Amino acid sequence: MFGNILGRKKDDTSHEDKADQEVEAKISKMNLTDMRAYLKNGIKGFEPCEDGLISIMNKLLTKNEDTLKRYIEIDDMDSKKKKGFELVITISEHKKITVRTIEQIQEFIEFYKDIIEKFDTDNKQIYASKLKDAIQKGVMTVEMMTEVNRKAKVLAE
Repeated sequence: MFGNILGRKKDDTSHEDKADQEVEAKISKMNLTDMRAYLKNGIKGFEPCEDGLISIMNKLLTKNEDTLKRYIEIDDMDSKKKKGFELVITISEHKKITVRTIEQIQEFIEFYKDIIEKFDTDNKQIYASKLKDAIQKGVMTVEMMTEVNRKAKVLAE
């Protein structure tokens, strides 16, 4: 709607939009192991980026429209649940984390609260607290990056 007002055509997409779409398309085809490899920079020629982290979190948070199931279900194998939880913790420790990603981690904890509690109870694990600590680590990383950017701007002037 606003594109027409500003004189921009619907078909006119920038190079960044295309790159974002490519990242989303690649991540949509990945399983948990592939996503972890991506985060650990294990996929040659496919560098982790902020949009990639957001795409992974979106994949974990959205329900499949065909099956109406979450990516991780309560009846999934414990190994899949654990990989999903570890993936979110890895994202929180990633240097490309953003405020949006931290918000998605909070949504993940709320969205999967029942599964996290059941997993912790059944397996005597502490993923509920690990995930909350992950949010704090993510916030500290974002604060540190903001401070570095602020200092770089001051030095550049």
